[in-house]
Amino acid sequence: MMGTQILRRLLGSPNSSRAFSSFNRSFSSSDSSSNLIRATLFPGDGIGPEIAEAVKQVFRAADVPIEWEEHYVGDQIDPRTQSFLTWESLESVRQNDLITIRENTEGEYSGLEHQVVRGVVESLKIITRQASLRVAEYAFHYAKTHGRERVSAIHKANIMQKTDGLFLKCCREVAEKYPEIKYEEVVIDNCCMMLVKNPALFDVLVMPNLYGDIISDLCAGLIGGLGLTPSCNIGEGGIALAEAVHGSAPDIAGKNMANPTALMLSAVTMLRHLKLHDKADQIQNAILNTISEGRYRTADLGGSSTTTDFTKAICDHL
Repeated sequence: MMGTQILRRLLGSPNSSRAFSSFNRSFSSSDSSSNLIRATLFPGDGIGPEIAEAVKQVFRAADVPIEWEEHYVGDQIDPRTQSFLTWESLESVRQNDLITIRENTEGEYSGLEHQVVRGVVESLKIITRQASLRVAEYAFHYAKTHGRERVSAIHKANIMQKTDGLFLKCCREVAEKYPEIKYEEVVIDNCCMMLVKNPALFDVLVMPNLYGDIISDLCAGLIGGLGLTPSCNIGEGGIALAEAVHGSAPDIAGKNMANPTALMLSAVTMLRHLKLHDKADQIQNAILNTISEGRYRTADLGGSSTTTDFTKAICDHL
């Protein structure tokens, strides 16, 4: 309640208690949890360590179920990384590394909608054994060939027992062929919550069409937005379509402001599909090094570089 009172005074609104009542309830339910949530803490420099210590003391006093993973980021360059980020800090972020694999030929996006009577419409969700086995097989094969340890099937079979139930049945069938890969099933509601709280829990996620559309954008938000997110549509027989998942952004078209990272990384995915792994690694490293250096970044990444300048900086790393 103290937080509500402070916010009410700051905002000067007599109705703040209603606005923030759900906020209080959402946190009170986690107090009794025995599972610690790992959170990375960057105290920084200057007064940073002092105020970070204050936060830790308050959290301890309130019995907040947080396990701090503390790393230094400040004004001193770490000789191991030649950056202001320490190696430990980079490793902490790299632990949040997951792949979303989405079936994209059926499900709710089958386009089968019609009006039953005036004011009532019906949309059909199509799930087939063939498509479900295909995407499950791809997910497990990807996990095996890329050194991944876990495949999570995302579903809502507790409600859609027939459709998502069939999808899970196919995933289980394929999982038996890959005993070295851990397999789990996660309801999409819980998956969304855990992706926000602790994305490091996940490795490879496989799911029907609609869930993949939503989850992929959620994950894009975790890394900085759609401007950084690669995508590739992969079919049978070696056919693949690599694409950026963002839209055409007509508001900045022709202004030399666009961030090409998503399309570049999608092109890197295409190179990997073509088994040109050395070239893929070379280009990907050039992109990531350019971004991490911070000298050349487009506006969506907090910089002021043009598309041309950003691209030239990447080329200079090759």
